[in-house]
Amino acid sequence: MSDNQSWNSSGSEEDAEPRDESGHLVGVVDLSGVLSKWTNYIHGWQDRWVVLKNNTLSYYKSQDETEYGCRGSLCLSKAVITPHEFDECRLDISVNDSVWYLRAQDPEHRHQWIDSIELHRADSGYGSESSLRRHGSMLSLTSATSGFSATSTSSFKKGHSLREKLAEMETFRDILCRQVDTLQKYFDSCSDAVSKDELQRDKIVEDDEDDFPNTRTDGEFLHNNNGSKEKLFQSLSPKGINGIDFKGEAITFKATTAGILATLSHCIDLMVKREDSWQKRLDKEMEKRRRIEEGYKSALNELKKKSHFGGPDYEEGPNSLINEDEFFDAVEAALDRQDKIEEQSQTEKTRIQRSSPVPPGDVYSTSGTHRFSEKVEEMVQNHMTYSLQDVGGDANWQLVVEEGEMKVYRREVEENGIVLDPLKATHSVKGVTGHEVCHYFWDTAYRNDWETTIENFNVVETLSDNAVIVYQTHKRVWPASQRDVLYLSAMRKIMANNENDPDTWLVCNFSVDHDDAQPSNRCVRAKINIGMICQTLVSPPEGDKEISRDNILCKITYVANVNPGGWAPASVLRAVAKREYPKFLKRFTSYVQEKTAGKPILF
Repeated sequence: MSDNQSWNSSGSEEDAEPRDESGHLVGVVDLSGVLSKWTNYIHGWQDRWVVLKNNTLSYYKSQDETEYGCRGSLCLSKAVITPHEFDECRLDISVNDSVWYLRAQDPEHRHQWIDSIELHRADSGYGSESSLRRHGSMLSLTSATSGFSATSTSSFKKGHSLREKLAEMETFRDILCRQVDTLQKYFDSCSDAVSKDELQRDKIVEDDEDDFPNTRTDGEFLHNNNGSKEKLFQSLSPKGINGIDFKGEAITFKATTAGILATLSHCIDLMVKREDSWQKRLDKEMEKRRRIEEGYKSALNELKKKSHFGGPDYEEGPNSLINEDEFFDAVEAALDRQDKIEEQSQTEKTRIQRSSPVPPGDVYSTSGTHRFSEKVEEMVQNHMTYSLQDVGGDANWQLVVEEGEMKVYRREVEENGIVLDPLKATHSVKGVTGHEVCHYFWDTAYRNDWETTIENFNVVETLSDNAVIVYQTHKRVWPASQRDVLYLSAMRKIMANNENDPDTWLVCNFSVDHDDAQPSNRCVRAKINIGMICQTLVSPPEGDKEISRDNILCKITYVANVNPGGWAPASVLRAVAKREYPKFLKRFTSYVQEKTAGKPILF
């Protein structure tokens, strides 16, 4: 890798992310589609055409109006995307004080939007570790050794970078090695010459003792006693020694070692300054990170304390600005208004008497043949096993309402902060049979006559003569969000094992999934498991009189386990259940008594 390449990259080549010809990350695609956007209290959620392109999120009133310009846009570089804690279809996008509350059609679409937005943010250079590598400081470990690094160019003159000094050290090392070899050869030659000189001197001493002339057989001369010149030893004048400039080599050796010491000193200074520079940068980055973390924590705490005014969380959610008392009062007021409207509609409405169709034989005694048969059988057996059990013992049922023959029990259950209190009500109604009660409770033709909380409903699929899948939306009770539910409703007749025991009629409603009724982006999907269990008790009439409605009594056991979805204060949900369930049972049983009055008894 060249110096320029190392200067432009803050990581290894393996860290680089794949990009296309335009410079975008591979996999970054534009996205557009319909999302619900929170507008205000009056209009609530409205469908908008949302476009994600070039790191910008824009929205239009509809796809047909894209030519007239967008109604708003957000730059995603510094946006914060927050999936909602309870609503699986919702995501919030905030930039400073601007917040968009959006809801997708289903959780999969929400994940798709979040992933696409994150890819665009990563491509823009924010929000990912890879972007930090691409747009990080030029003072990377590789660039620190480059002659073009920011530190070397700002702190030292050109030609004095650490890399160049290391190159100088390599040159000095080669020169020094050659000089050491040359000097070593010279020293070895000198050592040999000194050894030969000592041997010759020993021979001269022996010759003097024997009065031999001061000459050598090989013709070489020494200094004689009278100071005349004689030829030097052959060992002291070899051609190798005469060819070496010892003084010059010594000076060069000294200069080389001095250069090495100076370069080492300079390298040490460079590394110390570089370390100081990096330490300062590290301290600065750590301080910046500390301030950002403190700011994030404080902002998060403020966000928890105070949600954006006008958003859906202002009405419902753990961060709602409406306190529990205000929330409760709002729900109570909304329910009171609905009760008054229902009373007025009942008084003004002219009821058309419809004859109750009597199904031949036991048309409701079998579940029919459909793909949910096993699930229906399981739910029927569970209700027959557990719903009819006594409320005593370890069941922890608490009596919350007692009005005449009606008693309502509750068992407190919470999951992730959501109240899931199972409710159980027992009631006795004179003049009607269990078959009639279950018939009017199950048949959707009579649903709007006695159910006042439903805004609209439709039968999604008819599975058999006694099993249907129903989708219904409930009226919104401000400040709570609107709820919808998709459930299978089946009616069964359970024959008694003992001839002295009455037969049992049962309607069970439990939530299911269906391709034709996916979760809506306007409503929060609730989950239910409800059982209406009825038994008919007959008191024999006097004499030979026929059995009349005065001789029959219907014992009702109503069990409801509802997960409302979303979020609301636990005390409010429990208070609403305590108020609404007795009213519902009274209203429904009165309706059945009214519909069956004067008609043949349907056992």
